[in-house]
Amino acid sequence: MNLLKRKTQYYLFSGKGGVGKTTVAAATAVWFAKQKKKTLIISIDPAHSLSDSFEKKIGSGIAKLASNLWACEIDPATSLSEYKEKLMPQIDNIEVLKSMGLGDLFDLAGNTPGIDELAAFDKFLQYMTSDEYDIVIFDTAPTGHTLRFLSLPDVLDSWIGKMIKMRMMFSGVTGMIAKLLPFGNKDEKKIEKVGTKQLDEMKEKIARAREILSDPKRSHFNLVLIPEEMSILESERSMKILAEYHIPVATVIINQLIPENKKCTFCAAKRNQQQQRVSLTKKAFPKKPIKQLPLFKEETKGMKSLETVAKLLYM
Repeated sequence: MNLLKRKTQYYLFSGKGGVGKTTVAAATAVWFAKQKKKTLIISIDPAHSLSDSFEKKIGSGIAKLASNLWACEIDPATSLSEYKEKLMPQIDNIEVLKSMGLGDLFDLAGNTPGIDELAAFDKFLQYMTSDEYDIVIFDTAPTGHTLRFLSLPDVLDSWIGKMIKMRMMFSGVTGMIAKLLPFGNKDEKKIEKVGTKQLDEMKEKIARAREILSDPKRSHFNLVLIPEEMSILESERSMKILAEYHIPVATVIINQLIPENKKCTFCAAKRNQQQQRVSLTKKAFPKKPIKQLPLFKEETKGMKSLETVAKLLYM
């Protein structure tokens, strides 16, 4: 297939911690790989579970798991290191700017709360703006972190804009200093720019990623919940916030439903309670497709188990 013509489809899975997002995301990846789609599944959840789901060590590099199936667990420490290297100017330029009282500006790259999320988002952008795969699946962090993560384009866009303006403002200053210093470089074109190119590139990626995330033909955001009131309420809040960012929810998936068992009075009572929560979920999301998955007797791990989940979801 001509890579220039490929239009990657993106699937994102989010929800309250412990609802089975990773299992559903992994099963989806297995399903598309079986359909002969070149598929990449990425974990952007700091508590990586992909390796457990596939029963294979994955790590921060892209690992091939099966035919048409690759996986990656974004490592926050590695991403942060790469992010600093990409955006931080050379040390000589930093010292010049620090002498002007601007040290705090560049300390942002190491000390700002949430900078690890910015670094992870930089990685997210790399995969979001590439058409190398037919399907890219994101196993995200618990809902609250995911929403903060998805709000980063606005935050980062604003921050980048300020950085570029600062660079434009000081480019003339650094050029003047170079001319005044003895034996200084008189050619302004050779004076290294302080990260402007990288910042511009990332800003372009952010704009493209925002466009893709808001396109229901290419991005499919799935909320995974369990039949409990708190999980349903959190999912409702999530959908409202996602709507503010113009990110449509494609499907709601109810996980861990107890199968019918008339011989077990406790199971029957618990199932009845869950069915009431299913009805509540349908009322909460009246216009959304709702899929249901049972609670399995054993932990869902390995290709065969994931194939079983995939068939329940997509056949």
